[in-house]
Amino acid sequence: MQLDQKFKVIQKRMTFKSMVSQTQIMLKTIWDNLSESINQIFDWIEKVDAEKIEYMMKMEKMKNWWEIEIKSFIEKSNEGIKQIQQFIKELAHEPKKDLPEILAQVKNIEISIFSRIIEMCKKEKISNSLGFLSEYNTQKLFEQQSNQVKYSNDSLNQIEVISEILKTIHEHEFNNKDYFKEYYLQTIDLIKKIFDEQNIINFLIFLVNLTAIDNTFIQSGSISLNILVKMKVDLSNKCFENIKIQNTSLIGGNFVKCNLSRSEFNNVDISGINLNGALLFDCKWKNLKIQELNEFNGHTCTVRSVCFSPDGTTLASGSEDKSIRLWDVRTGEQKDKLDGHSDYVRSVCFSPDGTILASGSEDRSIYLWNIKTREQIVKLDGHTNFVQSLCFSPDGTTLASGSYDKSIRLWDVKTGKQQTIEDCHTHYVLSVCFSPDGSTLASGSYDKSIRLWDVKTRQEKAKLDGHSNSVWSVCFSPDGTSLASGSVDNSIRLWDVKTGQQKAKLDGHTSGVLSVCFACDGTTLASGSSDKTIRLWDAKTEQQKEKMKGHGGGVKSVCISPDGTVLASGSEDKSICLWNIKTGQQKFQLDGHKSDVLSVCFSSDGSTLASGSYDKSIRLWDINTGQQKAKLDGHTSGVLSVCFACDGTTLASGSQDKSICLWDAKTGLQKVKLDGHNSSVLSICFSPDGTTLASGSYDNSIRLWDANSGQQKAKLEGHTNGVLSVCFSLDGTTLASGSYDKSIRLWDINTGQQKAQLDGHTGGVLSVCFSPDGANLASGSYDKSIRLWDAKKGQQKTNLDGHTHQVQSVCFSPDGMILASGSQDKSIRLWNAKTDLKIEPQNKFYEDVLKSFQSSVIQNNPLQDDVQPNYFILLISQEIILQAQRTIILNGEFVNYQGIDLRSLLKCKGSIFFESQQINQ
Repeated sequence: MQLDQKFKVIQKRMTFKSMVSQTQIMLKTIWDNLSESINQIFDWIEKVDAEKIEYMMKMEKMKNWWEIEIKSFIEKSNEGIKQIQQFIKELAHEPKKDLPEILAQVKNIEISIFSRIIEMCKKEKISNSLGFLSEYNTQKLFEQQSNQVKYSNDSLNQIEVISEILKTIHEHEFNNKDYFKEYYLQTIDLIKKIFDEQNIINFLIFLVNLTAIDNTFIQSGSISLNILVKMKVDLSNKCFENIKIQNTSLIGGNFVKCNLSRSEFNNVDISGINLNGALLFDCKWKNLKIQELNEFNGHTCTVRSVCFSPDGTTLASGSEDKSIRLWDVRTGEQKDKLDGHSDYVRSVCFSPDGTILASGSEDRSIYLWNIKTREQIVKLDGHTNFVQSLCFSPDGTTLASGSYDKSIRLWDVKTGKQQTIEDCHTHYVLSVCFSPDGSTLASGSYDKSIRLWDVKTRQEKAKLDGHSNSVWSVCFSPDGTSLASGSVDNSIRLWDVKTGQQKAKLDGHTSGVLSVCFACDGTTLASGSSDKTIRLWDAKTEQQKEKMKGHGGGVKSVCISPDGTVLASGSEDKSICLWNIKTGQQKFQLDGHKSDVLSVCFSSDGSTLASGSYDKSIRLWDINTGQQKAKLDGHTSGVLSVCFACDGTTLASGSQDKSICLWDAKTGLQKVKLDGHNSSVLSICFSPDGTTLASGSYDNSIRLWDANSGQQKAKLEGHTNGVLSVCFSLDGTTLASGSYDKSIRLWDINTGQQKAQLDGHTGGVLSVCFSPDGANLASGSYDKSIRLWDAKKGQQKTNLDGHTHQVQSVCFSPDGMILASGSQDKSIRLWNAKTDLKIEPQNKFYEDVLKSFQSSVIQNNPLQDDVQPNYFILLISQEIILQAQRTIILNGEFVNYQGIDLRSLLKCKGSIFFESQQINQ
């Protein structure tokens, strides 16, 4: 309906209301007069002389009139009342309007009316906005506010429009607490429809401000603010005093120089919002979500090294400013500053029990510090040049040091005595690292080599050559089987510790790799480079997982906290950053197949999910965006299984057409077709080394294929019905299979013999998958359930229910945190494999990626005018940066959902905190 038509309707409605009101008054007058007449008639009847015949005739005449006229009047009135009631009933059953149609009604509303309503509500201390906007109160208060100047009919009509819209919104899903997650796609569609509608934008801002007055509109106001942020509306310089926002996301919102005083936020994602120059007096912000962790500022020169304490509560940093600083990881506050070195501090390292901190310097000395007392325990002298690297043995009794003097020294932590490995390298020793069992020491040097040393004999065990430039960092994997090295040749290399052979070369950095570090679970490798980036790699598949940018200078050092959730980095830009490795991983429910999704599988780098379906197609999905990347066609029947090879370049698929196809994952072209099964190929799986492909078929057999030649290597038999799923263990020695016979079997790949049988499902086992660490096995079944098994003990750990039909496929993400399941209910579900809880739909939300935005020129604000109005915030792997330069903060609460006080984060971002007395002065 067009707005001018709407106004005509409003006018007619007001005219009709006036008419009804006049009718009501008229009827009341008629009834009063009639009642008086009736009473007179009663009196007259009592006084009439019954013997006078003329009176009797008059009475009979009146009685006849009464019966005809009054009865007719009552019947007509009753009929009119019935028609009105029927009309009201029909109106009550009118279909609900969608949100765009509702909002479209404000297109021609005067902007000033929104602010006047808010001003009057605040002045009159109104808490019921709908009651306030009744016709009588509106007219009365508007007259008072405008010095008895009566508003025009047009203005009153517009107020009537706003009142009707608010009534509709009040009852609409838009004002429901679950609207944000349940109507996410509708919200995106809404944004497209109202993107350039300034009056609708003003109305949404009005709804936001209404939350400060009327609690019944908190949810619609919160969603309105989310929509405004998604639309990249410039909200700078706005007054949002006392607003109440909850259960929403404000990622990337521009609130430069806004007045947010006394605002209340609850369960709000404030990641990346721009609060530069804003007023935050007496705010209550609780249960906040923020993707960026603390950035620690304090050093006055380049940060050379960082290290977490074993319990993860303290971070130590060494700098070219000659100091060591200890930071509280939880609050971001500096706990202490340790001075003593007379030159750059190049390395810091905690002892395994966390009681001692070692520091190495360009002053050629090593200091041992007591963490509790902050006192220096001892100074270790011996090196004749810079001390570049330090590492404690796992038992904490020995400290290894590498120096520019080309030597490695082993120090007894208690006595301070040293043992020297002289001339171990032909150039500077840049990095040293103990193996997890303490028996081996690895060293990287400027001479481009890596050497492995026997700690007891101090003899060289192996020399690893391959890098074409200096090796700046070495790090053992937690299980001690692999060694990672980073070099100025821009590469990272993975080495087999036992054989000394290079396992992989990881390329991606565009400048020297200065630091490498494994996560505690060994699945992720972090690297820091002079190209100013930190990259995360899948340590099992040797594929890059994530890339994070943020530093303004070369990243010199990286270290992962003991729980594997936080990455610290030290940089030439003088800052230390903490990164949440798993923050921002967006989870989706993916729709697109036209029939059952039978199998899903992550690519080795975790960026792509492949799915196979009865609709004969294979689809590739972008996990970050939830969008379909490609559709692969070629099979002539349903695709029952899909699997990526370990290098991520090849995708295999098994089909009802009895064939197996190998696809180029990048181009989507078919590479080769494998034939041999005499019935449907129900499942396929690559071995971890990518050399073998296993397939299970309706013909009850399992076959092993040479992935390169396509030749069949072996046939495993034992199941009494079709083999629905096969999966290799992490080490490639065991194959798990699930069958129509309801059992899961574990096979020894070397002998081809069955090792164990797992029973528990009440229906055919459609899919099995090992977790990346090999500890767990997941299975999906016709019984609609997913089960997690202890792979070593063969015992069931838990049962995951949620699908409404058979579970066709289960697959772990590379880090083992997420379990994906595909079902005949046509859905794909993502599960947290660690907590066994289904990830709610709100976990998929990540639609509005922050690229960049500009704020308008800031005018007429009492705050500083030199706050930079233009900011670029780059989102990489969903890491975004909070801006809070010169934000004015007085009192208030700023706490995240983990109970962490965020004031220290705001302070290090440049916020200014005032005490009450300072404001009063």
